[in-house]
Amino acid sequence: MKDNGSIELIRGYPSPNPNVTLHEVIYWSEGLRVKGLLAKPKKEGQYEALLYLRGGLQSVGMVRPSRIAQFASHGLVVFAPYYRGNRGGEGRDEMAGEDRFDAVNSIDMLKKFADVEKVHLFGFSRGGLMALWTAILRDDIKSVVTWAGVSDVTSMYMERVDMRRTLKRIIGGSPNKEQEKYDERNPILKAQMINAPVLIIHGTEDENVSIEQSYDLEQALIKEKKQVETWFSSGLTHYYPPHINRQTVRALCEWMKMK
Repeated sequence: MKDNGSIELIRGYPSPNPNVTLHEVIYWSEGLRVKGLLAKPKKEGQYEALLYLRGGLQSVGMVRPSRIAQFASHGLVVFAPYYRGNRGGEGRDEMAGEDRFDAVNSIDMLKKFADVEKVHLFGFSRGGLMALWTAILRDDIKSVVTWAGVSDVTSMYMERVDMRRTLKRIIGGSPNKEQEKYDERNPILKAQMINAPVLIIHGTEDENVSIEQSYDLEQALIKEKKQVETWFSSGLTHYYPPHINRQTVRALCEWMKMK
């Protein structure tokens, strides 16, 4: 079996930003070839590294080149895994099952492109789950940002009636029948193992992932005496208006670099 994080193939990818180069990377994760997108500022320099963990499931919420380039334009080397089973990658997307290791293992790959000891994590929506698990399972994390992030899969099942059939198919049943399998996916139950500072961003009117998930995560981290900061925005939904979104990205990149 190939080493986790080793690169199988790297190829150029069209960049929407003249100051950022993009490459698609195929790397190894637990015996599977998984794909993702790498973004680097064109200008030579010493850059910090960011693992960008996308939201959605399968083709919904797929990594957007413009978004990855946006983060890289703030002076970061960014890698965004598609997760297994997506865009021709091997395996099956499992919503923070074994696929969490696609995030965990990609850090070793990302470090090949940025000369750093520690990596920042950013997760949006379902990516919040992936970011929290990565912070739990690795000790070389500099900071964690979760934006409109899922912290509890059981809560997501209760909130999202439209996703229940999909979650039952992926996880093997409902929380009523398979609570243990849901608990295995819930990073909030392992908050004591998160040692990097955490920034939680969420809009109060989010109907995709309720802000209650972020309130619960904040309380779990406070209880464990962890370093946590919150940016809760009154009246905003899952998707912030473009100008507020840009301001928030700039601010969170500055926040990360101060850690």
